[in-house]
Amino acid sequence: MAMIDWRIEAVTFGNCNCDLNCPCQFELDPTKGHCRGMEVGIIERGHFGDVTLDGLRYVQTYAWPGPIYEGNGEMQSIVDARADPDQRAALATLLHGGETDEAKTHWWVFHAMSSRIHETLFLPIEVEIDVAARRARASIPGVFEASGKPIVSPATGEEHRVRIDIPHGIEFEIAEVGRASTRNSAAVALDLDGSYGQFNRIHHTGKGVVRTRAA
Repeated sequence: MAMIDWRIEAVTFGNCNCDLNCPCQFELDPTKGHCRGMEVGIIERGHFGDVTLDGLRYVQTYAWPGPIYEGNGEMQSIVDARADPDQRAALATLLHGGETDEAKTHWWVFHAMSSRIHETLFLPIEVEIDVAARRARASIPGVFEASGKPIVSPATGEEHRVRIDIPHGIEFEIAEVGRASTRNSAAVALDLDGSYGQFNRIHHTGKGVVRTRAA
């Protein structure tokens, strides 16, 4: 049976409990041995079949007792309350790795590595993301608060720019790295302070990441 045609181009901001040099990006185990994190996204252009997803926002929260690849994690999706019923169903499907070839996006992998999938929430999401400036803020009043900012050199006091380039990755091609903090009181509790922050664009289809850069 053919998969539903879909595409999402989004700007995203992420935060996990690893140090600023997140080992997971280099196929190493997480800094503290376990992983807790989140992703916030603003969909600039997107569709799921005939359903338009432009302008919608989402939050993903995750936790694993060890490295992600060992599984047994938990996750929860939070979808923009402005989404209509068709858009809600579409995003709930995609954020859980549905209608996607095996292991071709981080959403697919994170869902596959989670043994507990919490109920999707539909809430108002306020978010601003500036990838180039390495700055972001996101809020779901009473539930979720996150912010991101550049790394600052302790030697000079100047902003320190670092990027991660993963030509064959399943999430992004290139990401800006910063410092981020998150508090979340929904199903996957988060209390992150000044840890790894990630600012990037994603371009996904059911076949995986759309490549625009030379490897």
